[in-house]
Amino acid sequence: MSLLMSACITRPQSLTLGCLLLCTLPLAGQSRDKVQPPTFTIDAPVVLVPTTVMDRRGAIVSGLTPEAFVVSQDNVPQRITSFGEQDIPVSIGIVFDTSGSMRGVLPKAKDTLRAFLDACNPEDEALLYTVSGRPEKDFGFTSDFNSLLAHMVFTDADGSTALVDTIYAALLQMRKAHNGRKALLVISDGMDNHSRYTARELTAAAVEADVQIYAISVYDPPRNKKPVELAEERNGVFFLDELTRKTGGFQIMEYGSSDIIAVAARIGKAMRDQYLIGYIPERSGDTGKWHSLKVNLKAGGGVAYARSGFYSK
Repeated sequence: MSLLMSACITRPQSLTLGCLLLCTLPLAGQSRDKVQPPTFTIDAPVVLVPTTVMDRRGAIVSGLTPEAFVVSQDNVPQRITSFGEQDIPVSIGIVFDTSGSMRGVLPKAKDTLRAFLDACNPEDEALLYTVSGRPEKDFGFTSDFNSLLAHMVFTDADGSTALVDTIYAALLQMRKAHNGRKALLVISDGMDNHSRYTARELTAAAVEADVQIYAISVYDPPRNKKPVELAEERNGVFFLDELTRKTGGFQIMEYGSSDIIAVAARIGKAMRDQYLIGYIPERSGDTGKWHSLKVNLKAGGGVAYARSGFYSK
């Protein structure tokens, strides 16, 4: 058994501009016809960065203070102006691979899905897309996880793989989510042979969306595999690693007899139990510019997972 997690960097939940209305009230003895007109000022844009912290064993770290973090935008350290630790309901888009390449591991993938949904909170909601030759939307957002699981009982693995297209379609559906926190879970081997979108196009769209992506990659033990199969598997790992890392999630790889329940619980807790770090950047007004983000811990012993950057709006 081995669990390999890709290190991930940074994700701002949103960029918000608030307008503060400052009305000048009449001073004592001042007549109403001399009241000054209201003054409008626009406060600075606040970048909010949802961040998950894990120790070296993969356990979620709670109870940290703002002083434990260093947030950098474009390699320039920022002053943290707001901070909080949240455990709130999540809207989850599930992308479940049922293509032919999953035939040998489909039962284990189903067990993983069941363990994940069993660990969800009643306030959570999920939608389901299955992967084959084209995206298939099986369920819209629902909290009836039993019906979702029952739908998957007799699902077989067959056909080509349009994984990139399916993740893209699920990402678009996340706009209909009811909860403020949104995440995608991909259960797949990462292979793709039938998508119209490229991995680069998907990654670009995912970075701009306010959705963290996590992946559980399920594999047969690597023995007796042909070189071409190993190469395709390796490419799938790299693809899911980059996608999850850039959106602030992470990837867990399941080989052999991994503890499925522990893996599923770890993903679910990472989706819900996060720090929300806010800062006001020094410069604004550069609409459309890409800004890199990085969140580090001042002390060692853990890794901060957050989005890798954002485009200013």
